Amino acid sequence: MTVDSQNIIENFYKALGQGDLDTISQLFSHDIEWTEMAGFPYGGVYIGMDAITANVFGKLGDEWIGFGVDVEEYVSLKNRVVAHGRYRGVNKASGKSIDVKMVHSWTVADGKITKFEQYTDTHLVQAAM
Repeated sequence: MTVDSQNIIENFYKALGQGDLDTISQLFSHDIEWTEMAGFPYGGVYIGMDAITANVFGKLGDEWIGFGVDVEEYVSLKNRVVAHGRYRGVNKASGKSIDVKMVHSWTVADGKITKFEQYTDTHLVQAAM
């Protein structure tokens, strides 16, 4: 199960990099729980693809140029996958760029992503905005 879970998460990041929300939607369970850290510009807990698109993906696209996630390492154990990497992008309003470490924790069940938790230096992101 470890390899399959990691492949699902790798497919998510590939689709995210291509802006392919249809593929992302297919990877998510209908009631996925998505947590952006408190202090992050889009902090909160969102349930389902529509809420995530409205409160996270849409805002990232509207407020950043070239915002992306570069995963440097995966750690997998059964249905859990942790991705270590960096956020990069330029804020449209300020013109400031970020290059900030991040950790994402994922849970996969029955071939679908059921839970996401984000960890990052929220102060550096806020300062760029």
